[in-house]
Amino acid sequence: MVRKIVLSFAILCAVSAIQAQNLQLHFDPRNSLYGDDVAPINYLTATFEMFKPDKWGNTFMFVDFDFSFDKRNPGLAYAEIAREFKIGDFPLLPHIEYNGGLGLRGLGGVGFSIPSSYLGGFGYPFKLGNFFMSTYVAYKLNAFQELSHDAQWTLTWNSTLANGKISLAGFLDLWSEDKSFTEGSDAKGKKAVLLSEPQFWYNVTSQFAIGTEVELSYNFVNKFTESKFYAIPTIGTKWIF
Repeated sequence: MVRKIVLSFAILCAVSAIQAQNLQLHFDPRNSLYGDDVAPINYLTATFEMFKPDKWGNTFMFVDFDFSFDKRNPGLAYAEIAREFKIGDFPLLPHIEYNGGLGLRGLGGVGFSIPSSYLGGFGYPFKLGNFFMSTYVAYKLNAFQELSHDAQWTLTWNSTLANGKISLAGFLDLWSEDKSFTEGSDAKGKKAVLLSEPQFWYNVTSQFAIGTEVELSYNFVNKFTESKFYAIPTIGTKWIF
């Protein structure tokens, strides 16, 4: 059952602090699964995550590096950083966030910038059974060539089972963006983009885990082609600091 917000937030911070930061390495087989239209090769992705709660709220960030360029050099770097603020016993947490990155691999080897996005809204942490969860709704400004004014809803979860041997985590994002970004300046209206990455980990020790992350998406993996759903599982390892 959902508990009092202040208690839920305190529990969430306490649990997350145990795994305040971690480094992950994933083998991504998307070329084998879907061919060259999705990615020219299979590749490794390194992820650094950090969650730091404090008496004023919490900070979360991650950085992804895709080793998808020639000779498995870095081909893409992407980062997100978010901050939530606790205001007394107010049940909602003001939420601000920045997303953006660089594509080091492009056509002809030319790099490119991933359009940044800026979010502002309210978050709500809660507990559901054995799962510590949080959700937020935010206004989202996509910094495309023509600015896109949008909305995003996010749900995150985290749970440890089997006396600490199994960890479940992940997120689900649903947002809108202008069709003109991918379909040309004549395209009108909005389209919805879905991205979810549930994770399953077996904790070999308190610091080392093996497992998988499954990227589930619609209108995301290959935005410049027809709308399509993709499910891309990885094989991963994680070291918890």
